[in-house]
Amino acid sequence: MGPGQCGAVRVEWIGAVSLAAGAAALGYLAYKKLLSKDKCCKAMVNPHIQKDNPKVVHAFDVEDLGDKAVYCRCWRSKKFPLCDGSHTKHNEETGDNVGPLIIKRKEA
Repeated sequence: MGPGQCGAVRVEWIGAVSLAAGAAALGYLAYKKLLSKDKCCKAMVNPHIQKDNPKVVHAFDVEDLGDKAVYCRCWRSKKFPLCDGSHTKHNEETGDNVGPLIIKRKEA
């Protein structure tokens, strides 16, 4: 191997290592963006309701519901857990299609 060939091999080797490092970095970023299940990267559903509680739970007796009850599922209602129609604005802003949960007595 001549003196000029050693430098050419070194440049090729550095180029190959740089290309591999770049491909690895790009693969890692794609993994983090598309496949990672990290909690920090997910959007929260509940923006402001009872954030001091570890879990928001509501229970109602069927006998107390009356003929019809309408419950919020978008977490934006000012009357939560009851629906106030806030899902309409939420759907317009986000392109979502969420609506309320409606529970009503069966007509006889």
